[in-house]
Amino acid sequence: MKYGESTFDILYLLFAIISGIVMLRRASDKEGRLMGLASLILGLGDAFHLVPRVMNYFLDSDLTTALGIGKLVTSVTMTVFYVLLYYIWRQVYGAPDKKAVSIVIWSLAAIRVVLCMLPQNGWLSNSSDVAWGIIRNVPFVILGAIICVLFFLSRKSDRTFRFLWLLILLSFAFYIPVAVGAGIVPMLGMLMLPKTICYILMIVCFLKKTSRK
Repeated sequence: MKYGESTFDILYLLFAIISGIVMLRRASDKEGRLMGLASLILGLGDAFHLVPRVMNYFLDSDLTTALGIGKLVTSVTMTVFYVLLYYIWRQVYGAPDKKAVSIVIWSLAAIRVVLCMLPQNGWLSNSSDVAWGIIRNVPFVILGAIICVLFFLSRKSDRTFRFLWLLILLSFAFYIPVAVGAGIVPMLGMLMLPKTICYILMIVCFLKKTSRK
């Protein structure tokens, strides 16, 4: 399993990072730059967690701290990714700037980041505290739900992004059991595979969209 998972993780990181760089280089407008930046941040952020995870399979060294810090960094960059998705939605569909929605998006993101930074999370010891796993993910799930609904309501207006809402929904469906219960039931960690596939498909949507510019 370690070879298959490690290969998948490395290929995913390379795909996300390279795709982000490609989109940024060929971007001719704000929409393309946002998609490239979102892909790059997703790949670089996940690298902080996945690289130590891969190394942990093949090295005898204690990587507990590196794995914990990697989870912290990934938690923050995933939050940034969904904030960028909100602005991608606005650009793609020409949605006006509704200050109330923007305030809610930024407030939920800020609360999520602050909660992730608290020492009770036990990142340095790679803790799997169920209570804090729930607490820090409440604002994140609400944030994701809002963005999912926005893309769902706009799905008929753009063919490339018509299923993006479903990818967001599935990514959270796979992520939540892992974030909350993987420390108790390690097998739940396998759900990270389909979650990552959802992210890959999101990036594919970005690539298709920017290639038509």
